[in-house]
Amino acid sequence: MVCCVKTAALQGITAQIVEVQVSIGSGLPAFVIVGLPDKAVNESRERVRAVFTALGLEFPHGRIIVNLTPADLLKEGTHYDLPIALALLGAMGSVEAQTLHGHLFMGALGLSGKIEAVAGVLPAAMRAAAEKLGIVCPVDNGGEAAWSGNPDILPAEHILQLLNYFKGTAMIAPPQKPEIKKSGYALDMADVKGQESAKRAMLIAAAGGHNLLMVGPPGSGKTMLAERLNTILPEMTAQEALETAMIYSVAGKLNNTIDFCRPFRAPHHSASTPALVGGGRKGVPGEISLAHNGVLFLDELPEFQRATLDALRQPLESKRAVIARVMAHTEYPAAFQLVAAMNPCRCGYLGTKERMCPRAPQCAAEYLGKLSGPFLDRFDMQIEVPAVNPYELTSAEKGTGSAEMLNKVKAVRQISAERLDKIGEKNMLTNAELKGEILEKILDMDDNLRKFAAESAEKCGLTARSLMRILRLARTIADLQNEKKVSKMHLIEALSYRHRLFKKPY
Repeated sequence: MVCCVKTAALQGITAQIVEVQVSIGSGLPAFVIVGLPDKAVNESRERVRAVFTALGLEFPHGRIIVNLTPADLLKEGTHYDLPIALALLGAMGSVEAQTLHGHLFMGALGLSGKIEAVAGVLPAAMRAAAEKLGIVCPVDNGGEAAWSGNPDILPAEHILQLLNYFKGTAMIAPPQKPEIKKSGYALDMADVKGQESAKRAMLIAAAGGHNLLMVGPPGSGKTMLAERLNTILPEMTAQEALETAMIYSVAGKLNNTIDFCRPFRAPHHSASTPALVGGGRKGVPGEISLAHNGVLFLDELPEFQRATLDALRQPLESKRAVIARVMAHTEYPAAFQLVAAMNPCRCGYLGTKERMCPRAPQCAAEYLGKLSGPFLDRFDMQIEVPAVNPYELTSAEKGTGSAEMLNKVKAVRQISAERLDKIGEKNMLTNAELKGEILEKILDMDDNLRKFAAESAEKCGLTARSLMRILRLARTIADLQNEKKVSKMHLIEALSYRHRLFKKPY
């Protein structure tokens, strides 16, 4: 007899339906899994044997063949345990095979028969809903499955509970709705004393979604500023929160709480390229995908490997992380805002006579030389963050707080959304994402301003990409001042945030 049940294989954050076909035939005893299983899937044989022993069931003595179809798709993970076990029970007649057809099964099995949590339940539940299937998942994954909107979810704790349900002798309670977290942040921009010009730059970066590079001596507050950027960013929309949650589900980092606060990822400078971009043996999402719809902060930027940083160039433009392997080609969303911080030189005190090293300014040029020009070109803003004045540092007076800055950011994003709606663009784009004809319509520059922009780009030696980023930045600055048209003053301020890093001795 042959029994078929459905499960899912994950390709990025997309789940593809996989059919688990189990046949028990005559011949020498064997238990074979075919269909490109990885090591974890092949090990399911021993876990399933142990579960049969725990349930007091006699394991079939014939030739058991498990076919995972489509056969040319790589199968990875332990979530195949449950569908293989149930399909085998269906082939034996221990459970009615027809009752298993309306569900998609995801779950790892412990040796006692307990159904353990697995990664990727949320995208699998969404695919099951699209295919008009119910989903059976571990009880620990019930909350994230509920976020998919699938009306038929069975969160099971043990395989025996599941068998009794399909025999009609037991009920399974539906999962609790996931907790929605909107707790905000404990940090505040008011904690940063002085640095009002840097705060202005952070405000512009948050309002338009622009990439930002901060250069300054140790202790000037670069990390403090970066850690507080999320406090002035609007909460994610439901669609953004769902997409981000799907990435965390695939990575196995999602609990039963859906967080509307934007993710903030700050990997150490020793991170490898697969850790940052994604990849490895299973093609897991990297830091840039975990920062999707949020902020990726790279502290001590020149200490990262140059090849690792250059690997970010393509995702910064396409907003996708593409992982190519021999057996699979995987894509993850990676629409992140890049914020980086660095010292002006290795010693960190370039320009300070008392503490500057004797090799200045040559050491600064060598330090900056660790970063490629095309990578630096991806930063819309490159600002200097000077050391804080001791009198400002000890002052009891507080600076601009996050609440005030957040209101300004929300106002700019509302202006941008209304403007896009007027020209018939339905996508919610930040100013930093504007391109081509849409950017041309929104800028609406006169001939004098076009000429000034071209002359400025020529004098500063800006690339075509840099000039486009300057124009987008000028649009954000104009929006902050509630100006309908970009003026010369907006363009001058945008230019002031761009070319400083390339002036000598940097």
